[in-house]
Amino acid sequence: MYIKVLTVTELNGYVKKIMDNDFILSNISVKGEVSNLKFHSSGHIYFSLKDEYCKINAIMFKSDAEKIDFKLEDGMNVEIQGRVSAYTKEGAYQLYCTKIKQEGIGDLYVAFNKLKEKLGKAGLFSEDHKKSIPRFPEKIAVITSPTGAAIRDIINVATRRNKNMDILIYPSLVQGKDAPYSIVKGIQFLNTLKDVEIIILARGGGSIEELWAFNDEEVAYAIYNSKKPIITGIGHEIDFTIADFVSDRRAPTPSSAAEISVPLQDDLLKMVFEKQDKLKRLYEGIISEKKNNVDKHRRLLEINDPSNYIVNAYNYIDNLKTRMKNNMKTNIKLREEKLAKLNALLSAHNPLNILNKGYSVIQDDQNNIISSKSELIKQKSVLITLKDGRVMMDVEFKGE
Repeated sequence: MYIKVLTVTELNGYVKKIMDNDFILSNISVKGEVSNLKFHSSGHIYFSLKDEYCKINAIMFKSDAEKIDFKLEDGMNVEIQGRVSAYTKEGAYQLYCTKIKQEGIGDLYVAFNKLKEKLGKAGLFSEDHKKSIPRFPEKIAVITSPTGAAIRDIINVATRRNKNMDILIYPSLVQGKDAPYSIVKGIQFLNTLKDVEIIILARGGGSIEELWAFNDEEVAYAIYNSKKPIITGIGHEIDFTIADFVSDRRAPTPSSAAEISVPLQDDLLKMVFEKQDKLKRLYEGIISEKKNNVDKHRRLLEINDPSNYIVNAYNYIDNLKTRMKNNMKTNIKLREEKLAKLNALLSAHNPLNILNKGYSVIQDDQNNIISSKSELIKQKSVLITLKDGRVMMDVEFKGE
């Protein structure tokens, strides 16, 4: 039997043709729970429709999406009318929706809101409890799947921002019933390592059930009780989990978590240089101020230098000595003149000068001047002072 060999395009086109011509698949109603909902900027809506066991990707074009009369959200139970066809480029089939009717809220969404309300009342989301993120960590740890895209994104971003950053990877399950236990153990273990400064809890995008491990109560309390700050980078920007609300910082993606955790090396160098320049200017200012103070005190010392005082004092003393000599000379001269006058006056009135004229002075043995005859008669000897000296004479009275 001859079997024709097809290209991939021919095969996918053939499958699409069969599906498009199928009576049931071309006009079908399907019910299930909405998950992984995304509103595209083009106006199209992308989501998954799932039940307990399976899921199918779905798309609703803008023209049909504009007719929805309620707010479509993750977790809603809906009934969809549309067709099932193949997307040949990807080789996948999906549900093309024309109408959506709300059935109710899904069980996972109800459980999510219930736990969120419970933990919110317990204070696990309080901003007061959130720890600050170190600005310049030397070592970070990542709890994630070692084979997923999230860890590759984190490593690429972290090493690009700072090639010297030390990254510790804690391999963990991030999906399935055992994932919460694995995540909790990772948080507890990393809290025992002193050199780990930041913990990143990361996972790539997925549906609500794929991210359900991060909506676990034990995981929430492990994050809350962590002594080290935890940054979550779970799913895409529109994905929110309980772990995001409890964490110290939520990043919209794993790559963003790496950007938040790892400072840009160029920024660090720039900051170091800026601090260095600021420190240099600060010390230059301090040194300049101190130098001015030294100059000021030096001038004060120069002004108040005791040697200046001593020099001036010597000059003052010399002036005093000169004045004193002048005063002494003047006083001596004045006294000499006065003395000369007094001497002249004394000489003029000196009684001894009369001796030059032939007179003499007679004194007794007590040097008393004898000025009368009666006193002279009583004396046995007298002292006679003449102009050229003194002589002692005996007295003998002969009569008058």
